[in-house]
Amino acid sequence: MKMSGRILPGMVILFLTYIFPVFAQEVFHVTFENEITGSEPKAFSSFVGNWHIDADGSRRILAVDGRNWMNTMSPGIAEKAKAIYGDRYAEFLDNLEAYKYFPLCIYRNIADFRNGTITVRFKGNSGRIDQGAGIAFNIRQNGNYLVVRAHCIENNMVLFKMEEGKRSSIQWIRDVIAPSKQWHTLKVVITGSRIEGYLNGKKYIDYTWKEPISGKIGLWSKADSYMFFDDFTVIKQ
Repeated sequence: MKMSGRILPGMVILFLTYIFPVFAQEVFHVTFENEITGSEPKAFSSFVGNWHIDADGSRRILAVDGRNWMNTMSPGIAEKAKAIYGDRYAEFLDNLEAYKYFPLCIYRNIADFRNGTITVRFKGNSGRIDQGAGIAFNIRQNGNYLVVRAHCIENNMVLFKMEEGKRSSIQWIRDVIAPSKQWHTLKVVITGSRIEGYLNGKKYIDYTWKEPISGKIGLWSKADSYMFFDDFTVIKQ
């Protein structure tokens, strides 16, 4: 059959779909405008640290408040862990105790994140020792996880691993400026075992992990940090 020289729009769409297949995506977006100040966030389970709804001017946001950071394990932690991991929750809690100076909350609505992007806006309010904001991912049932962290005092960005009760840096990038009292955007992109970390649209972290990423996700901080978070967005592929 002889085809005319005219290329129809439908033919172009079919060709592009064949060359660039469209992968299914799920989009999750969390804001805190309709939540009650002082309460725990509805979409997150807090395990370490004081996570609660706070206010930035007239806007409600999520805060982690480390100004009184000696009492760091969250209330009802056993029940929260059981809700996420079932009857095998004790293993998760055993390792989590070693990270008691690293506030962590887990996003409830995604059971297993493997590919896609995680984005959150953050603002450093205070903290003499630390003003750290992180995205935690690859959170396993044994309590191990990874985190990409920005810092408003140290002016660096780090990929940490929290493994077998110990924290160690995997990739450390200096001269990453994120001034206190300003909002910034932190983003993690996961493709298989590849980890990319961005601050305000610029990529700083680029690392290939030892195995494909798979696990729960959440937000992270450190010690006496008093940090605000908002616009938590996940695109899951």
